[in-house]
Amino acid sequence: MKIIETHAVAETEAAGKVFAETVSGGDVIALYGGLGMGKTAFVRGMAQTLCPDAEVSSPTFAIVNDYGGRPPLVHFDMYRISGWEDLETTGFFEYIDQGAVVVTEWSENIEGALPPETRRVRFTRLSDTDRRIEMEEPQ
Repeated sequence: MKIIETHAVAETEAAGKVFAETVSGGDVIALYGGLGMGKTAFVRGMAQTLCPDAEVSSPTFAIVNDYGGRPPLVHFDMYRISGWEDLETTGFFEYIDQGAVVVTEWSENIEGALPPETRRVRFTRLSDTDRRIEMEEPQ
């Protein structure tokens, strides 16, 4: 496990950018942490590596944002997902089968559906601007 601390949004984005260099198509990345913890900033950094032209925003209302790229980067917000039926309607499993890099926020809501090889990234608030990010290394 790799643990870093960031002290600004730009540093959290930079951490995502470096992390993205370790992923490949078909990977599922589960993000954990409450509101305002930097999850979307981390994904924005990942997009800088995987699909630089993407405009990353939180998929809170859309539930899923497909940013394209090769492999595609797909960003889910599972906050409002409350069961298997909800999850199946999002296209979650299809994106994995198609070889996308799938990143999920609020992953605790779909823990039972995550593949065994899912990589987990946990965000902890240290202060208003500081975050501790724990990133699982690739297996």
